[in-house]
Amino acid sequence: MVLFLSRKDVESALTISETIEAVEKAFKEHGLGTVNMPLRSTIRVEDHKGSVLFMPAHIKSMGALGVKVVSVYADNPSKHNLPTILGVVLLNDPKTGELLAIIDGTYLTAMRTGAASGVATKYLARKDAKQVGIIGTGVQGRTQIAAVCTVRSVEKVKAYDIAPDRCKSFCEEVTKQFKIQAVPVNSAQEVVKGSDIVITASTSKTPILNGEWLDEGTHVNAIGSHTPDARELDTTAIKRAKIIVDSRDAALKEAGDLMIPISEGLITPDHIFAELGEVVTGKKTGRQNDDEITLFKSQGLAIQDVSTAKKIYDIAKSKGLGKVLTL
Repeated sequence: MVLFLSRKDVESALTISETIEAVEKAFKEHGLGTVNMPLRSTIRVEDHKGSVLFMPAHIKSMGALGVKVVSVYADNPSKHNLPTILGVVLLNDPKTGELLAIIDGTYLTAMRTGAASGVATKYLARKDAKQVGIIGTGVQGRTQIAAVCTVRSVEKVKAYDIAPDRCKSFCEEVTKQFKIQAVPVNSAQEVVKGSDIVITASTSKTPILNGEWLDEGTHVNAIGSHTPDARELDTTAIKRAKIIVDSRDAALKEAGDLMIPISEGLITPDHIFAELGEVVTGKKTGRQNDDEITLFKSQGLAIQDVSTAKKIYDIAKSKGLGKVLTL
């Protein structure tokens, strides 16, 4: 028998703080070298401007084994009234290989991506960070703000999106949910200037953040771009920042933000300071002073998905959520 968990079930089971806890533990195990996680496979569907990714992982200490199948279609919101990102996670029993659960992966992906930024912010942002700027106010943007507000005492959010109505609604929701001031602004530069934490959560293939805008001491979570030909950050931003990635292998094969300046000879792979797991385990020190610009470049790892899926499954079982299926 297999437990089917819908988006509604996932939303009922999961809080952002629980997700951050699960994802932080997954990154710790990654930093200790105790996970089995092949590099994800990607199929490009170029005629529809989409990609489908297959992401397996096993985290032994967490009893988490599974695979996520996720699609990324930039035109979905405008052409099909669907989220840019859609997915499903299959969770298996590590002892037998038996399928335990089929879990909606769309909301899970947003939560675990936000949680990774929450972990990065916990270790890399200044302790007194209070003002957040975000570029891109879709589904991912909401969980990014939730995660950052969980690990820092945020007082104000500035937001920019190419769709003003969406940005306005986003700010209204953030104000209501987190009881903080959230305001739309007219440009990406307005978002960045004066912000202690900057989040890029767009679908842009060309830079939306100019590194000259960054104040000393800023922390950046860059989550939007994840292919070799796309970048949200210009080369100045990359060169000015201490770069922390979720995975070196993934970043050097998939992250246009890094691959493009490397190919142009403007930085080398050694410009990557650390993986997030190395910072979580204390092998490397993330922020060393209040003047550093730190940057977490997120590609998204399968360990985030299976650790979160295992957390959802355990909570759902205890609460009696979901529907039991016989395959």
